Formats: sequence, structure tokens, C-alpha cells
Amino acid sequence: MTKLTKNNLFKVYESKPETAMDKTTRVVRQMVDEEAEQRQAKISRLRNARLEREANTPPETKASAASKSRRTKAVSTR
Repeated sequence: MTKLTKNNLFKVYESKPETAMDKTTRVVRQMVDEEAEQRQAKISRLRNARLEREANTPPETKASAASKSRRTKAVSTR
């Protein structure tokens, strides 16, 4: 009788090769993940720039707020 080892006791199954659909799925997921990382980096960069700009600008006074009144549209009569 032969000596039992893990090599001859259990059947070794070869892993199936990656199909074309699996390759496509893997590549697309990688691309989507990279785009999401880039988008998050851009959002955080823009948020930090906005917060820094807001911190460095003086608060708006009532005089400057009053000068920005809305224009009224002329109503046409028929």
C-alpha cells in the first residue's frame, strides 16, 4: 500500500481559466474604482480650497448686501 500524503489523498482541481467576460468585468471594476478615487480626491481638494477661501474672506456687511438688490423685470402689456 502506498503512503498517504496530502498530494495523493485529495484530488487536485485545476482552476478554470479566466473567461473573456471575467477579464472584462475585472478591468471595468478597476477603471470604475480608479475614477471614484480620483473623484473623491478632487472633491476633497475643492472642499479644502473653498473652506480656506471662506476663512480668509471677511464677512459680508449689510451695506454690501444691500447693494446687490434684484432687478425687476419690466412687465409687458398687450
